[in-house]
Amino acid sequence: MNILVTGGAGFIGSHIVDALVEQGHRVRILDAVVEQVHGDAGPQYLNPDAEFIHGDVCDANLVKSALEGIDVVYHKAAEVGVGQSMYEITRYVRANDLGTAVLLEEIVKRRPQIQKLVVASSMSIYGEGAYSCDNCGPIQPNLRPLSQLLERDWELSCPKCGLKVKPVPTNEDKPLFPSSVYAISKQDQEQFCLVVGRAYEIPVVALRYFNVYGPRQALSNPYTGVCAIFSGRLLNDQAPMVFEDGEQTRDFVHVSDIVQANLLALETDRANYQTLNIGTGAAISIADIALMLARGLNKDIRPEITGKYREGDIRHCVADISRARTLLGYEPKVTLADGIPELLEWVRQQQAAEKTQITELEQYQLVR
Repeated sequence: MNILVTGGAGFIGSHIVDALVEQGHRVRILDAVVEQVHGDAGPQYLNPDAEFIHGDVCDANLVKSALEGIDVVYHKAAEVGVGQSMYEITRYVRANDLGTAVLLEEIVKRRPQIQKLVVASSMSIYGEGAYSCDNCGPIQPNLRPLSQLLERDWELSCPKCGLKVKPVPTNEDKPLFPSSVYAISKQDQEQFCLVVGRAYEIPVVALRYFNVYGPRQALSNPYTGVCAIFSGRLLNDQAPMVFEDGEQTRDFVHVSDIVQANLLALETDRANYQTLNIGTGAAISIADIALMLARGLNKDIRPEITGKYREGDIRHCVADISRARTLLGYEPKVTLADGIPELLEWVRQQQAAEKTQITELEQYQLVR
């Protein structure tokens, strides 16, 4: 097949490109190569067997050219950064919303040439994950109130009876409460693709990624994933900075499992027009991730627990991957015990600029 990967020079996109090329597909990349992500030198890992187009997904003429002869589109192009999206609003809405709109308009002109569109969505669109109250059963909370956060009371309480609640796996039917401009833009990308796909009978699959980690994640980008941010600080003998009390939990999924899900979405029609969580179903605290990375790098550095909170942060969110298992046959293969050493083997070969997002977030009063 002839496949276009927007954002194919990025962390996740480049791994998808490699896998598609290995399977014998003819792959074209469209990527703006943003300096914040790739640095001055640009990506050093671009697959030589893929065609590369340097440009902006918002450029309709460029997108038109990129789609020539294409059968399948993987739409991975996006600005990524929860905190940054709250003060560079135009940048995020332009890239994520307008970019997707431009791509979809050009795809619609080419039906039925385009046989499938796979779009990258995000667990951030849920806001808080799902919870259960011992008295009241399942609850779907919104964000914690400001008054609670100011008291440094981090765990969620049942809105009905007031008891502390327990996190449970979050499935795709949970109501969405996106809590940042980035999260809203990812929800928009997902919904734009699904709505247009249904209307024009262009099969679409939306994959909601949880916390992705692995080689090629930008260490010097202060708005990338937490594993890369922490690794970059540890490389420079700086303590990872952890918000709240460090006991908030996430679901960390290796980039190879993200690739697995994307390939499966191409191979089957069972997931067409569906949204699917792609994670592991396993929870780990942010503080424990920081300690695991420090041990792996042989650094006797404990995380700095700031006791501060970021606007829009959530407490717990872990994937229920039942739907992906059923419809795709997806099964996560890489545990943290195996994936972290592989990440750190790559990290040791990198240099990371000493950058942190907290100064800018404090400037915009997004950290308290």
